[in-house]
Amino acid sequence: MSECIIETRDLVKIYPGGVKGVDGASFCVKKGEIFGLIGPNGAGKTTTLRILATILQPTSGQAYVAGYDVVKQASMVRKVISYLPEDAGAYKYLTGLEFLEFIANFYARNEDEKIRIIREGVALSGLGDRLRDKIKTYSKGMLRRLLVAKTLMIRPTLAILDEPTSGLDVVNAVMVRDAIRKYAYEKGVTILLSSHNMLEVEYMCDRIAIIHKGRIIAEGSPRQLIEEHGVENLEEVFVKLVGGGVR
Repeated sequence: MSECIIETRDLVKIYPGGVKGVDGASFCVKKGEIFGLIGPNGAGKTTTLRILATILQPTSGQAYVAGYDVVKQASMVRKVISYLPEDAGAYKYLTGLEFLEFIANFYARNEDEKIRIIREGVALSGLGDRLRDKIKTYSKGMLRRLLVAKTLMIRPTLAILDEPTSGLDVVNAVMVRDAIRKYAYEKGVTILLSSHNMLEVEYMCDRIAIIHKGRIIAEGSPRQLIEEHGVENLEEVFVKLVGGGVR
């Protein structure tokens, strides 16, 4: 696992008014990893994810996804990624299954591939017979499970997940986490995710980067960072490094 699917070099994003969303962030995500980008509110997590998803352009620095420059080769980047924003929604008057079929139509090259994509989406969602119901009847947890399924089922080279379990109850959060972890390892999909839930990150991620005030201040496996800082868990590492920035 030596290939960097994501590589950023001194990434900077300055918003109007001189506010720095990202301030020189550099990190690498290896092929097949589940990599967590964590930090307090306003640290630059979502800005970084949006740059990698080609939604925002950096002010300076470079970012590459699967070897493609996110600015100069944005169209190629979009072909190899799947992005799930924290506030994503779905077409509420479709059934869950109709929604998965709708998404599959964009990516399938033939009917057999379409069937395979939909089948994987159904399995990933874990929604069973509720996929026959209109999305407008879904709870927040059910909707999030459907959206995670549609993000992963196309087998992207890179899946970018912004707060995949935000606001979910324990049962739905566990289902989403397990689906992401299982699919990533079985299908070889590289995952970049952000989360405020340190226990979730510790459980799911092979490696993490802690971002604070737009800069990467620590990087490594959860176990490595816990041992380096002489604490019991990743939450304590986070508090030790960013202090009062914790939500």
